[in-house]
Amino acid sequence: MPAELIPPDGTRSPVVGGSTVVAEPAWLVAVVWVLCPVLGAGLLWLVQACAGWVASLRWIPMRGPFMLIDEVADAEPWASLGALFLGALGGLLVAAIAAAERLTVTVAGDAVTLLRDGTARRVDRAEIAGAFRDGKRLVLLGPGGGEVARESSDLPADRLRAAFEAYGYRWHADGDPYAADFRRWTDGGPGLPPGANSLLKARQRALDKDDRADLAELRAELSRLGVVVRDEGKRQYWRPVRPSGRP
Repeated sequence: MPAELIPPDGTRSPVVGGSTVVAEPAWLVAVVWVLCPVLGAGLLWLVQACAGWVASLRWIPMRGPFMLIDEVADAEPWASLGALFLGALGGLLVAAIAAAERLTVTVAGDAVTLLRDGTARRVDRAEIAGAFRDGKRLVLLGPGGGEVARESSDLPADRLRAAFEAYGYRWHADGDPYAADFRRWTDGGPGLPPGANSLLKARQRALDKDDRADLAELRAELSRLGVVVRDEGKRQYWRPVRPSGRP
């Protein structure tokens, strides 16, 4: 196995115990943690500083909050200090949310590990028949054509491809090899196995509400019924795990 991978962009992926870690660069992570509080503090200070002027514009809707901020703003310097503190706190919250949603992929000869928000999921090599990028998502295909993982990610496709191919995994550079088999879900449409339509109806409600936990749970339920699902906006598309005419 290679000791280090050097993708086309020249960046190097760190190696940990015979595995290759593909993650966002440390400098980018640091920038997010620094920039978000600074921007948050600056934005809230600006709102506090301009509240009086905005409140004076009678045609502005919902002037009440600005009038309240303007009254508080008279208590200087505490108003400015408070705005800076609350803005920085809000920025830190945004940075923490970004950190929780950040995906780290560790590729090794025997497995692929997906780490997000402190939770690691290990997918053994025997379960992986191929991998590809579907827009902003990393997808791992199973031997029967099903999807064993579909994770949102901003990681560069070239680094992911280099890591997977270096350890002998198949990387589909052209995207999903089963893309032509997807069809749009309509309530009561033909071809679905028993029970799948009701799950897709429930999943559509979760999709409309952006309930990520419910979406993931229902995706797993559909997978057990032999149905692969993907989303485009608020629309669901599905295909059978073993498309007709495919091994």
